Amino acid sequence: MATDDSRILELYRSGERNQAFNLLVRQYGEQLYWHIRKLVANHDDANDLLQNTYVKAWNAMDTFREDSKLYTWLYRIATNEVLTFLNRKKIIGFLSLNANEAAFERKLTADENFNGTKVQLSLQKAVNKLPPKQKVVFSLRYWEEMKYEDMAEVLDTSPGALKASYHHAYQKVVDYLKKDLDIEN
Repeated sequence: MATDDSRILELYRSGERNQAFNLLVRQYGEQLYWHIRKLVANHDDANDLLQNTYVKAWNAMDTFREDSKLYTWLYRIATNEVLTFLNRKKIIGFLSLNANEAAFERKLTADENFNGTKVQLSLQKAVNKLPPKQKVVFSLRYWEEMKYEDMAEVLDTSPGALKASYHHAYQKVVDYLKKDLDIEN
């Protein structure tokens, strides 16, 4: 991965920007898409946010100082885009909590890419109920198995704080699943 990062930056700095952009998309496009998609649960929203991520990253590429890895920098941009989107949606949202949950479930089950079981649907609903930052931490750790040290770079916080946040998010998800699936301890 680091070799591709070096190559992307080398191409960018030498003026071969189209090649650099194509390599960046090939290297990180799918990972970033699924990171975003797990947080917003909608293909169209994920695509829009991915495009916003590319635009912001590309416009800021000259300022990338290589203090972090390229992929953690891109994840930070994508995560910030998602958090802004989720917060805007929460502020703009005029539906009741139950209506939002029902709309989320309809959107998810209507998605041709979702063919999950009742447990998977319940897990998605549980994660959707998390506060935005816990949702991001849960997604990065649970689905993407990102190391706490890399998450700390993405989210600009300490690994210890992330471990605590993940623990709280995980517990909320487990509690929701127990209740939703009517599971006894």
